[in-house]
Amino acid sequence: MLKGKKILVAGAGGLLGSTLSAALLAQGAKVLVADIKLPLMNERLEQQGIDPRHADVTRVTLDLNDVASVDALFASLDDLDGAVNCTYPRNKRYGARFESVTLADFNENVSLHLGSSFLFMQQCAKYFERSRRPFSLVNISSIYGVLAPRFDVYDDTPMTMPVEYAAIKSALIHLSKYLASYVGNSDFRSNCVSPGGIFDHQPERFLEAYKQYTLGKGMLDIKDVTGSILFLLSDHSTYVNGQNIIVDDGFSL
Repeated sequence: MLKGKKILVAGAGGLLGSTLSAALLAQGAKVLVADIKLPLMNERLEQQGIDPRHADVTRVTLDLNDVASVDALFASLDDLDGAVNCTYPRNKRYGARFESVTLADFNENVSLHLGSSFLFMQQCAKYFERSRRPFSLVNISSIYGVLAPRFDVYDDTPMTMPVEYAAIKSALIHLSKYLASYVGNSDFRSNCVSPGGIFDHQPERFLEAYKQYTLGKGMLDIKDVTGSILFLLSDHSTYVNGQNIIVDDGFSL
């Protein structure tokens, strides 16, 4: 359903980005894969079965917190149909419990993630204004951008739900709506997908507690999320704009 479309995947070296890249290729898209760590991205893409010489894959190094890098990439494009931001930049102290988060770390992590997302969204809008090609932007938020954390699922584990994450992911949903309204053109679409928790070998105690809030699935597999993204990038969602699609097997009910 994406045959002939060219899609930019920022953060293609991550779990979601690499999986999505493979799904896009399977749907006939051409993919521009970008990441700050090119060797890691190439390794992850090979793990997804993507040949390094694949004719429909273009690879670039991209630091979303480097204005010159982002500007240069978008200035070089003239045939892009959509973009997905799968990046997750953060500092080394990210993930501390609420009481231990310093103002400096809070501000830095919000700037790294939300700030770079703003820059990416801004460049997508500028690209559309220049090219006038129909364009679909998909941002990745989270179920915790929609509702307050269920902190009990973290009991008896070393895990927590970072306060920066809640601030960033909730803001992303509103920024996506803001951008759709600001551009104000049916040919430019800005939407979000908000997944529930993604399985990544978390502690068994956490997995069991999390599952109790779902309708049976528990933590999602990464492939459970890609279908909604593909839908938003495709012509099947032509007039879906400024929306947030929740994929959580009922966790938010």
